[in-house]
Amino acid sequence: MAFISFIYIPNKSVSAILAVIFVAGAFTTGVFVVKNWKDHYGLKEVTTTGATRTIYPVSSSNGMSTVIYSPIGTANKHQVYVYKTSANAKKTTHTQVSSTTKNKVIRTSGKSHIVTKTTRWAYKNDAAKIWFAFTGQDGQYIRRENKIYINKNWLVLSAAQAKALKKEMSSKTFQAKLKTQAKAYVTAQVKAAMTKDPSMSSADQAKVEKQATAEFQQKAIAKVIKQIQAKN
Repeated sequence: MAFISFIYIPNKSVSAILAVIFVAGAFTTGVFVVKNWKDHYGLKEVTTTGATRTIYPVSSSNGMSTVIYSPIGTANKHQVYVYKTSANAKKTTHTQVSSTTKNKVIRTSGKSHIVTKTTRWAYKNDAAKIWFAFTGQDGQYIRRENKIYINKNWLVLSAAQAKALKKEMSSKTFQAKLKTQAKAYVTAQVKAAMTKDPSMSSADQAKVEKQATAEFQQKAIAKVIKQIQAKN
């Protein structure tokens, strides 16, 4: 435009003034375009919350519902969480593998689910939309936060811990030891209950036995998990 005003406007003073204005305008535009690219001038952060998604455990063996996580990199600053999207899903799903994704685990007494918040750049106003429409900055992704609500009765283990737990639970030596300890624990609980109530019926004894078996299994597994977590 400065060149055109110089060539086609007869009045040299006017053409010179217009040329200066055009050059100054082009320079100013360039400066703000660079600021838009570099400093996101004319843009603002907009965060949207996605729909709540129910999640299911990777495995539910031995009555244990488990969600697994794996660290990204060696610093272990970021983790990827692995889960299933349905009870019958054959394949697992995981959170985004990205350093700009933050995963926050929250224990809950309700259903396990994920809520994702995504932050992107957006124009501050209509003027910014007009001036910077061609830069392609609008709608660009900035960061993401996954709030992972996991039922308090579920296990949250690293991939290494889950592997170690599976190996330990499938060990014949461990199973034999567990069986012996379980028998002694249940017998002691039933004996204590009958001492307290000598007239206890067979049905009530069976209930105590069932409850004691469940209690022992829960305590035994919790002990193994604690040992594994201390090592891994």
